[in-house]
Amino acid sequence: MAKSPTHNKKLKDWVQKCARLCQPDDIVWIDGSASQKEQLEKEALESGELIQLNQERLPGCFLHRTAIDDVARTEHLTFICTRKKKDAGPNNNWMSPAAAYRKARAIFKGAMRGRTMYVIPFSMGPIGSEFSKIGVELTDSRYVVLNMLIMTRAGEAVLRQLDKGGDFTHCLHSKAELDIKKRLILHFPENNTIWSVGSGYGGNVLLGKKCLSLRIASFIAKKEKWFAEHMLVMGIESPNGHIEYIAGAFPSACGKTNLAMLLPPEGLKRKGYRIWTVGDDIAWMRVDSDGQLWAVNPETGFFGVAPGTNSHTNPTMVETVKKNTIFTNVVLKTDGTVWWEGSDGEVPREGIDWQGRPWKPGQLNSEGKAIAGAHPNSRFTTPISNCPSVSYRIDQPHGVPISAIIFGARRQHLAPLVYEAFNWQHGVFVGATMASERTAAQVGKLGEVRRDPMAMLPFCGYNMADYFRHWFAMGTRMAKVPKIFHVNWFRTDAEGKFLWPGYCDNLRVLEWILDRCNSKVYAVKTPIGYVPHPADIDKKGLEMSEGALEKLCEVNNQDWIEELKGVKKFFQQFKKDLPKELWEEYEALASRLK
Repeated sequence: MAKSPTHNKKLKDWVQKCARLCQPDDIVWIDGSASQKEQLEKEALESGELIQLNQERLPGCFLHRTAIDDVARTEHLTFICTRKKKDAGPNNNWMSPAAAYRKARAIFKGAMRGRTMYVIPFSMGPIGSEFSKIGVELTDSRYVVLNMLIMTRAGEAVLRQLDKGGDFTHCLHSKAELDIKKRLILHFPENNTIWSVGSGYGGNVLLGKKCLSLRIASFIAKKEKWFAEHMLVMGIESPNGHIEYIAGAFPSACGKTNLAMLLPPEGLKRKGYRIWTVGDDIAWMRVDSDGQLWAVNPETGFFGVAPGTNSHTNPTMVETVKKNTIFTNVVLKTDGTVWWEGSDGEVPREGIDWQGRPWKPGQLNSEGKAIAGAHPNSRFTTPISNCPSVSYRIDQPHGVPISAIIFGARRQHLAPLVYEAFNWQHGVFVGATMASERTAAQVGKLGEVRRDPMAMLPFCGYNMADYFRHWFAMGTRMAKVPKIFHVNWFRTDAEGKFLWPGYCDNLRVLEWILDRCNSKVYAVKTPIGYVPHPADIDKKGLEMSEGALEKLCEVNNQDWIEELKGVKKFFQQFKKDLPKELWEEYEALASRLK
C-alpha cells in the first residue's frame, strides 16, 4: 500500500477504514502531476477502459464506453439519507442513514479486490477561496480519476490546503459489478458523505459534480446562507468594455451550455458584443460585503451532451473539444475520430457505435426504427481552459457580480419568449413553477412535461419547501437583488415549427434583459410579468415570418389558468411546509388572470 502523503489524521483513518471495507490490492494517491496522469492513461488503454483517438486530429483525446444500462443519471436509485424523512422532502427518494449504509456496505464489501483504490483530493472552487469546498473521492475507476482531473482542481495542492484543517466531503465510489440491481447513489448531508456503487456513468460517479456541488452543497449553502445552484454563469461585454454577468437555470440538455458560450449573431456583431464563459452548469453564489450577489463556477471543465453539438449550435464548444477531451458513448469512425447525431461533417458510411458494434447509417432495429450510432445522452469531458470564450475571472476567488437570474424551460405553447418578474418574491414563484419537457439526460419518457423548480428538482439535497424558503430569505440579505427573468426558446407555431431561431440569436433576448436591468427600455405589463415591446428586440439580420415576434410575446390567459392546476398539484405535495409567499403569488396570479 502506498504511503499516505497527508498529515490529516481524519483523512488517513477514513481512507484505511474504506480500504478495509473494499479490500483493494493497492492504494494510489492522486497528486495532479502530468506524469501520473500519463501513466493512468496508459493503464486505461491497456485495460480497455479508454480507446485512444487519432492523435493528429484529436491530440490528447480518448473514447470511453459505459455499460448499456448505465448511460444516464439513475434518479430512482439516487437517495437523500437523512434521519428524518421530512428533511429529504417529497422531491427526493429517501432512505434512513442506517439502512443506506447497511445496504451499500454489503455491495462495497470486497468490491475492489484485484483493483486499485485511487484517492482523489479535490477542490470545488479556487483552492482556499471563501467559496470553495474540499472533497476526497475514493474510486476503483481510472475513468473517474481522469475525468475528475478535468472537472476539478485535484492533487497535492488540495492536500496542502486540507492539512491546514477544515472538513472535507467523504466520497466513496466503486464500479463493483456494474449491476443495476446493485446500484446506489447515496447522499448523507448530515454526515457530509456521498457513496456511489454499481455505476460507471459520469453523472453518478464524478462525485464532485452533481453529488457534491449541488445535493450536498445545497444543504451546506442553506446552513451557511449562500446559494448552490444548477446554473450557468456568463459575462456579456458591451462595446464600451463594461461586462455584466448573468446566472441562468435550465434543465439538462435544454441549451444551457450553448447559451454560456454563444457567439454574437451577424446582425449584432456591429455592436461589438463579446461573451465570456464563467461556467455552463453550476453556480455557487454569495452575498458579498457590497450587498450584491457574487458567483463562482466551482468546476474546471465541461461535462457536455454531444448530440446536437455542432458549428451552428455551439461553435465555441466544437473548438473546445478538439484536444485533451474524453468522449463517452459516441461513434468511433474508421479514421480514429468521433461522430454523433447532429455533429459537423458528413454522416460516416460506417463506424463502431456506442455499444462497440459495427454500425452503418440507416440500420433499423426490430421495431423498424433507425439505430442511433451515439447514445442520445453521450458526453464529452473537456477542460474549461480549452474554451476560446473562457472568462479571465474563472480563478477569481471573489467571483463575479450577478445582474440578472434567468430561468428557462422548454414549453411549446405556454411561456412567451421572455418575461420579467415583478419583484424578487414573484421571481422565486416563477422559478418554483418552472416546467419543462423531459430530455434524454434523464431516465424516463421523452417529451413528458416535468415540473423542475429552478432546474433543481433532481439536485436539491433537502426538502424543497425549505429550499424555497431559503430563496426568499436570501432576497432579504441583498442590498441590490438581481432581476429575475424567464425565457423559452422553444415556442412553436401551429405546424410545430420553432418560432424563434435560438442559439446565437438568444443574445438579442439577453440584450433586452440587460437593458431592463439598466432601465433603458419599457415593457408591457401582463398577468405573468413584463414582456418586451417587440420593437425593443433588435431584429437586424434576423429572418422571421411576419408577426412571429408578436406571437412569441403573447400571453394566453386561458392557457395560464390551465397551467395553475398543475402548479397547485405540485405545491400541494409539500403540504404545510410550503412557504406562504408561494401561495400568495399563486392567488395573485390567479386573480390577475381572471
